[in-house]
Amino acid sequence: MPLYLVQHGKSLPRTIDPEQPLSPEGEADVRRIAGVAQGYGVTVSRILHSGKRRALETAEIIAEYLNPRKGVSPAPGLGPLDEPEGWMAQADPADSVMLVGHLPFMEKLAAGLVTGNTARPIFRFQNGGIVCLDTHPDTPGDWVIKWALMPQVG
Repeated sequence: MPLYLVQHGKSLPRTIDPEQPLSPEGEADVRRIAGVAQGYGVTVSRILHSGKRRALETAEIIAEYLNPRKGVSPAPGLGPLDEPEGWMAQADPADSVMLVGHLPFMEKLAAGLVTGNTARPIFRFQNGGIVCLDTHPDTPGDWVIKWALMPQVG
C-alpha cells in the first residue's frame, strides 16, 4: 500500500495572519489536486497532519475528496524541522496513510525512505502537491516514488 506525502497548500504570510491559514490560491490548489486524486481512485486509510493550521486545513480539504475511513488527526513529528527517522522506522507498506506536513521535513522523509540518506533531496515538493511512495514489487521493503500530482507543471 502506498504512503502519500503532502506539503501543505500555500498559506497567508505571517504578517497577515500569525496562524498562517491557507490562502485562497492555496485552498484552490489543494481542492484541484484532491479532485484529481479522487478521480484517479486514490484511497487512504487515514490522514495525519502536523497540527499547524495550514496543514490541518490541507488535510481536511483532501479528506472531503478521499474520505479516509480512519479520519484526519494530528500526529507528532511532522513539523518543518522534525527529523524523519521515526516515520522512516514506522512506514508500513500494509497501510495507506497520507502525511500532511512541511518542508524540509517532507523532502527528508522522501529521501530517507527511497535512498536511506535524508540529506540529499530527491524530489522537489510543491505546496498542495501529493507524492506517492510505494514499495518496489521486486524488492519489498525498498521504497520508490510511484507518482506525483503537483499544482504547477514546469
